[in-house]
Amino acid sequence: MPGGRLTQQERQQIAVGLADGLAYAEIARRIERPTSTVTREVMRNGGPTSYRAEIAHRATERRAHRRKQPAAPQGPARTTGRDDEAVRAYEETFTTLLMQQGLPKMTARILTCLFTSDSGSLTAADLVRRLDVSPASVSKSVTFLEEQGLLRRQRDAGRRERYLVDDDVWYQSTIASARGTAQVAEVARQGVSVLGRESPAAARLENIARFSEFMSESILRAADQVRDILHTRPETGEEDGPEVR
Repeated sequence: MPGGRLTQQERQQIAVGLADGLAYAEIARRIERPTSTVTREVMRNGGPTSYRAEIAHRATERRAHRRKQPAAPQGPARTTGRDDEAVRAYEETFTTLLMQQGLPKMTARILTCLFTSDSGSLTAADLVRRLDVSPASVSKSVTFLEEQGLLRRQRDAGRRERYLVDDDVWYQSTIASARGTAQVAEVARQGVSVLGRESPAAARLENIARFSEFMSESILRAADQVRDILHTRPETGEEDGPEVR
């Protein structure tokens, strides 16, 4: 099985396979590469519907060129004890996962940056510099993430706008999703009276409404229960001392 970077010919074969509707595993078998390599390549370059071999090849060459450039001095090196290459690989893996869950590529990259930042807080300038993208791209993606409850904005002491994620980020996102599901139930039920309660279409919409209602209520209840459990510290019993019988 060949190693190293994908060649331009291999990328063209990937593009052909995607156009033919082949699974990643089958494309990988045809070019004798691991399935994970094909999956990462496609998700990093626009996803299965937008992948273009020439564009992907040029993007890879640009990334390789940037890695070869000497880094500008940025003060004392951080001593985190982390393997920078392993961190970058993990960030790519997490970004690919978020894209597979339905997030646009830029949105997934920004969210990964925030999740893997120790502070959980970055400015627009930080994101532009880390991701090598335009401020407009950052602004659009941040707005989407804020609407989904996946980050919040805050002004720092220098009046700069910062984007933050905290321990509650997944809880807030889950709540936003559950409320969206509840809206589906509401709109579906409106269609029942419009289409006539005895019609097959109305029966279908009523089933959608009932299912969505149940899911929304269950998710909201479960999210609150899990949050309470995770935020409750276990009792040590040190204040009262051992029970005397």
